[in-house]
This record gives sequence, structure tokens and C-alpha cells, in this order.
Amino acid sequence: MQTLQALTRDAVSTLMLSPEETEVDRVMTICNACRYCEGFCAVFPAMTRLLEFDKADIHYLANVCHNCGACLHACQYAEPHEFAVNVPRALAAVRPLTYAEFAWPPALGRLYRRAGLTMALATAGGLALFLVLVLIVNQGAWLHAPLAGNFYAIFPHNTLVLMFGAVFLYAIVALGLGVTAFWRMLSPAAAPVAVLGAAGLDAAGKALTLKYLDGGHGEGCNDEDDRYTHRRRVFHHLTFYGFVCCFIATSVATLYHYLLDYPAPYPVVSVPVLFGIVGGIGLLIGPAGLLWLNLRRHPEHAVSAQQPMDRGFIALLVLVSATGLALLVWRDTGAMGLWLALHLGAVMAFFLTMPYGKFAHGVFRSAALFRSALDKRIEKPPVSD
Repeated sequence: MQTLQALTRDAVSTLMLSPEETEVDRVMTICNACRYCEGFCAVFPAMTRLLEFDKADIHYLANVCHNCGACLHACQYAEPHEFAVNVPRALAAVRPLTYAEFAWPPALGRLYRRAGLTMALATAGGLALFLVLVLIVNQGAWLHAPLAGNFYAIFPHNTLVLMFGAVFLYAIVALGLGVTAFWRMLSPAAAPVAVLGAAGLDAAGKALTLKYLDGGHGEGCNDEDDRYTHRRRVFHHLTFYGFVCCFIATSVATLYHYLLDYPAPYPVVSVPVLFGIVGGIGLLIGPAGLLWLNLRRHPEHAVSAQQPMDRGFIALLVLVSATGLALLVWRDTGAMGLWLALHLGAVMAFFLTMPYGKFAHGVFRSAALFRSALDKRIEKPPVSD
């Protein structure tokens, strides 16, 4: 199959649909005639602007969807009706195709899609083992003299900067190439700068607040049954803002080191450590909650092919946060070196797999929300032959 990111919008529109995409086309055609769920989320207003659904449109709608399940539980054409309409599952089956097709390089995206959990744990374990072996060769597994949290006495600062700088740059470039190709396929209408700015703010607000996990009525989405709940929204927020706090902690520590000539280690009451603690706790509770909900999810919402990708991402987040908090607790003991090697291995594995797992869905979804916000401000006639 040709890689979508190598094709123009017009070329993509001529490609045959995969079985997953064909199901979305069928479901969206029925929904476009019904329109009962038009006010539920951004998928349905975006759907009504289209008369037909080609490959590009289907990937666009799939990434606007937050899989809240509200439309399924409200649908008069869901099973046991003969139409068997299931919008959340149909769109969820396409999203992993987006991540795989727009990954760079594409082969890694397809590999992570098939074996995300295995790939994530194997990468983290392999990198951690390598660092543990380096530690043993240089200083021994157990430090005879505690170093008071001085990580650079084990792995030099410049070595860590080179290693993680290269990995982080790779992740940013790979994600950037993928979302650029995705945006080119979406082919949004040209717009003035003021409209672009307003649409960008609108999309950012909806992404940062997870607006479309409110079920369309503010009461939350459906997880395992017809009851509304905000649990999934809360756990997503804990995960995302926990990651943001950890990123702030790293950024502040970088400023301390280079601008103030104040190298680590830092006391517990310092800004980097406090942000790291808050972020680490968020990255433990949030992913653990998402895994719990993932295991309990209504079977009509779930797509089994997506489970390895979901759980690989969750496992890495838990490993990063758990080893980071353990490193903080035992940083003044002889075990500090081992915890540091384990934590660095998990962090590096997270960055290496970031462009191929569920982290990428936030980037693609933000692009799709931006397209939706643009379309609302620049109404275009429906596409037809």
C-alpha cells in the first residue's frame, strides 16, 4: 500500500478504501441522513459539510473523534438494528491507521501498531539494561558512598545532554514530518491570519480542556455502560498536565544549570523538584486510571487492534513516573545509581516511541480540531462530483 504522507490530497482521494475506512464511509453516510447527534461533538458538524467521504475525509473525522461513546448510546440505528451503526468503534479502527501511515519512518509506525506494548517494554528494558551495565562497569551496581543525588557523578552531564538531546530532537522531527504530511492531506481552505489565529485559539482551548469528552451535554462520556462520567476526562487531564509539569521541571533545571550556573542536585523544596513531584504523581494516577478504564471499557467502544498501542503508551508513562519518584526517594542511598539507570532507560524509550504511539494522537487530533475550527469560520460548499 502506498504511504499516504507521500501523496497529495487529490491523489489520496482516488485511493481505494481499506475495510476499516469503508465501514466509516457506510456509517457516516447513514449518520449524514439522520443527524440526530449533530450537537454531540465536532465529528457531526464536520460530517455535515461533506456529501461523500474519501480517504482523507475519513482520517480527518477519525482524529476529530474522542471516542466518548455518547453517540453510540443515543443511536437508534445501533445494534440490534440491521444498520448496526457504531461511530466510536468505526472511527477508532481508523485512527491507528493514521498513526501508522503518517509515522516517520512508516515501518516503525506499523511495527508499534502491531506490538506496541512489547516494543515499549523491550525498548525501555534494553536501554535500562545497557545503562545498568555501564554503571556496573564504571562504579558497581551499589554505590558504596551515597552521592546525595548527584546524578552527574554517575553519568556526566554532557553525556546525558547529548543522548537525550539527540533522542528528543529525533522525536520532534519525526512527529513534525508526520503531522505536516497529515495537514497537507487535510488540505484546509486558505484563510486570513486573523481567522487562522481565532481558529487556533478555539482548537487549543478544546484540546486542552478535552471539551469533547463531555458527551455533548456536559455530563461526561460513557465508559462501560449508559451512565455518564467524567472519569476518563479527569485521568486524561492528570496524564497530560502531569507530563507538562515534568517538562516544566526539566526546563527550569536547564535554565538553572546554564543561566544561573546552578547545577543539580536541587533540594526537595526547589521549583524543579516540586514540579517533578507533582508531575510524577499525575503521571502515576492518570495512566493507572486510563488503564483501569481501558480494561473495563464497553466492548462496543473498543478495537482490539488498538490495545497494544494504548497499553504500550500507558506502561511507559507508568514506568517513567514510578522510577522517577523512586529515584527521588532513594537518591541519597547506595541504590541511587540503579534507580537512575532504570529511570533514564524508561525516559529514553518514551521519547524514542513517542512519534509512533498514543502520544502522536494528541498531535494529529489537535491538527484535526484546527481544521474543524477553520471550516466553521470559512464555510465551504460540500464536496461532490
